[in-house]
This record gives sequence, C-alpha cells and structure tokens, in this order.
Amino acid sequence: MPSQSQNSSEAKIPVTVLTGYLGAGKTTLLNRILSENHGRKFAVIVNEFGEIGIDNELVVGADEEVFEMNNGCICCTVRGDLIRIIEGLMKRRGKFDAIIVETTGLADPAPVAQTFFVDQDVAEKAKLDAVVTVADAKWLADRLRDAPEAKNQIAFADVIILNKTDLVTPEELREVEARIRAINPYAKLHHAQRCNVAIDAVLERNAFDLDRIMDIEPDFLEAGDEHDHDHDHHDHHHDHDHHHDHAHGGLKHYHDEHMQSISVRLAGDVDPDKFLPWINALTQREGPNILRCKGIVAFSGDPKRFVFQGVHMMLDGEPQREWKDGEKRESKVVFIGRDLKEDQIREGFLACAA
Repeated sequence: MPSQSQNSSEAKIPVTVLTGYLGAGKTTLLNRILSENHGRKFAVIVNEFGEIGIDNELVVGADEEVFEMNNGCICCTVRGDLIRIIEGLMKRRGKFDAIIVETTGLADPAPVAQTFFVDQDVAEKAKLDAVVTVADAKWLADRLRDAPEAKNQIAFADVIILNKTDLVTPEELREVEARIRAINPYAKLHHAQRCNVAIDAVLERNAFDLDRIMDIEPDFLEAGDEHDHDHDHHDHHHDHDHHHDHAHGGLKHYHDEHMQSISVRLAGDVDPDKFLPWINALTQREGPNILRCKGIVAFSGDPKRFVFQGVHMMLDGEPQREWKDGEKRESKVVFIGRDLKEDQIREGFLACAA
C-alpha cells in the first residue's frame, strides 16, 4: 500500500465516478454539474453507450472538456483507454479542477475505480474522490431483483442519489430506502427529483466522507422514525416534507442475503506491523467478494490518522490530518461485499490492537 506524504495527496486531482442504471438520471445530473455556475472546471470522460449522450453544445459552452471512450464502454478491457485519457489530461493540469468519469448504465464501477489504484502514474496524480450512484426510486427495487449490476452499483457507492422521488408514494420510498440500506448502510443518501441535489453533495467528498460514514451504524435502521431528525438534517439528508411520514413506524429492516456490510471499531491504537499484513492478506484472499473497504486507523506513535480505502483486492492508504486534541483515537474499518466472513474479519482486526 503506497504511503504518500501529505503534500502530494493534496495536489492530487479528485475524480468522481458517476454510475447508475440506465435511465436513472445520470445524464441529467452531469448536465446540471456542467451548466451550473459554480466557477469550477471539470474534465468529463463519458461513454455514450445506450443512453442519451451529453449535450455537447452545453459542454462547450460551460468551458469543459469531454473525452469519449473510443468503443463507447468503460470496462476492464478499456482500463488502458481510461489510463491514456487521464495521462493526456494531466498534461493539461490547471485547465480543470476535477475529473468526472461517467460509466455506462450497465457497467460495474469496480474496474473504473480500480484504475486509480492500479496505474502508478495515474495514482500519483489523481485520487478517487467518491463513487456516486444515481438510482431511480420507482424502478430500483425491481432492478435489485433482476440485475446484479444494480446491486453492485449500490454496494459500491459513497453517495447515493435516490432520484425521481416524486413518482413514488411515501411508503414506496421507505421501502426502496430500506432495500438500499440492507445493501449499503454507509453511503450518504440524498432524495432528489430531476437530480436536484447540491453540487457539493456529489463532488469533492474527500475520501468518502469517512468520518461521517462511520457515525451511521447499520443499527440506525432499527431506530424507527428517529433517524432523520438527528441525522444531518441541515445536509438535506431528506426533503423536509418527508420526515413526517415516518410516524407509522420506521424503516423496515431488510437483510440482503448476498451482500453484507461489516463495521468494526477498536478503541485505542493499532499496531501497523500487524494491521498492514492482515489487511493485505485479507484483501488478497477475499478480494473478489470485497467490493469496498475503507477505514481510519490510529497507528501507535503516529500523530496522523492513517486512512485507507480499497476496491476488491486493490488498496491505497496514506496518513492524513493529525488527530485533534481531545479527539478519541479510535480505529474504524468498514467492509461491503458478498458472503463475507464477519467473525473472521472482526477477530482479525481486533487482533491488530497495539
């Protein structure tokens, strides 16, 4: 796992991977990002595969640059394409503030996300900022039943935009939200119509909002109608007119038989000589089943927080800001994946205590 100095990571260009099922509203979101007056410039890598393309006049007018994948699809075989395009972009640094990669509606976000760990040149200059999944409130439940890619997109997400909420009843909305939470309790969830979320809810989340994520333990699902009152209300976690509906009992608690999310906390310090070999061995062994992992770890004797994230067996980690005075030195890790061995992961992590 490469460990960069603080300075190099700050200079890295943030990359947002935008995913979602066909028709969920990714293009609407992208056009909004490109046309809003936010004073920032984005290089956009799109692939026009089975979905209406980005409106090029709009892109040019917004002074952005768009790169088409040559075969219209971003997938494993095209990782070379993506790497080449990003390397080309890096020669024009200063012309844009961030990169957005829009994946095709059917794509698994993994190969795209992995590019930012695998290729040394890309990893030195760009960092994966967040995977954003746009989901259709009306059709998501059906998609989760019949399309494994839809489930992957939810499991991978750091931010989920549940779009078209105006097309469903409050009960249907609670139902679909519960199904999302069964797969991924840690993503930041925004309700939207025509993708009307604040741009900063999508871009520049900075290492997946790990601090915030960790405060959302899966048990908040069981807390009935409490959860949206104490939960980032200012952060438009929910439309304000929505939370009254919760009076009829809270979210149902679904269990997804294939996907699990596991979070483990450890009070006090972690021994890096135990932790690094353990996490490397675990991801090598269970990598195909681990979709995402992330954590904040307090290494003994280190004033800085070690932050790591992974996609399948690819890992990346670096020391980030110092632990603040009075901040509890607590280590937290999260795994989302299929058929994970929860007890082994829990015991393995706890055994890394200093």
